[in-house]
Amino acid sequence: MTNDAKTAASLAAVKRMEDGLAAGEMDMTPYFTPDFVWRGNQGCGTKRGIAEFQRNWQFPLRAAFTDRDYITEHFMADGEWASCFGHIEGTHSGTFMGIPATGKRVKIPYMDFWRVEDGRIADNPVSVDFASVMMQLGVDVFGG
Repeated sequence: MTNDAKTAASLAAVKRMEDGLAAGEMDMTPYFTPDFVWRGNQGCGTKRGIAEFQRNWQFPLRAAFTDRDYITEHFMADGEWASCFGHIEGTHSGTFMGIPATGKRVKIPYMDFWRVEDGRIADNPVSVDFASVMMQLGVDVFGG
């Protein structure tokens, strides 16, 4: 497979997964390899496999922020790697980082990187702008 074909295939795999997330799909096995690794920024840790990812990231995030809209601002891809930056808009309906539900509509900025193997995501380093989210929820993490 040429690099251009691999790039297109990687981007297509990621876009399928994003469409599944946006649709609220619960079964992530079509999108991730069984042993994929999700690596979040400080405080999120590393999740190994779909069950751990869902139990310790996807489901708690969905519980904390309902009525979500996923807005990808830009995709980039090269070979087996694809990435994007964007944000989730959601309503703070459950506890998040110890902050009880506020009912506020917030923007959750993120950057995602994915390594794709055989049409499914195998590695997923992520950075979420938690300071921005907490500021929107009324927690001044920088002291003014």
